[in-house]
Amino acid sequence: VQLVESGGGQVQAGGSLRLSCAASGSIFSRSTMGWYRQAPGKQRELVATITRAGSTNYADSLKGRFTISRDNAKNTAYLQMNSLKPEDTAVYYCRAFDGITATISWGQGTQVTVSS
Repeated sequence: VQLVESGGGQVQAGGSLRLSCAASGSIFSRSTMGWYRQAPGKQRELVATITRAGSTNYADSLKGRFTISRDNAKNTAYLQMNSLKPEDTAVYYCRAFDGITATISWGQGTQVTVSS
């Protein structure tokens, strides 16, 4: 499956952004979708995941500010980010995990920059 992220950009602290991840192919509806991020000089880290049934999981530090969702009819996953902080600055990546084939796919990433 091919994944294309969009919605990144520059925002001031306290602002909001919504990222989208559009998936091609027919496996989106059975895949667990996830958002990860990588800040300069740091390892890629989990932001949130959502199963095909809609169960969600978040990094503890992001609970309450970020919300992951999906629209299986549109083959799209979303990440709503509120109350953004400068430390949220990173490249955000979308990931699809197909539990049937154990295949992992990554998007190219979208830059999010939060200024103070």
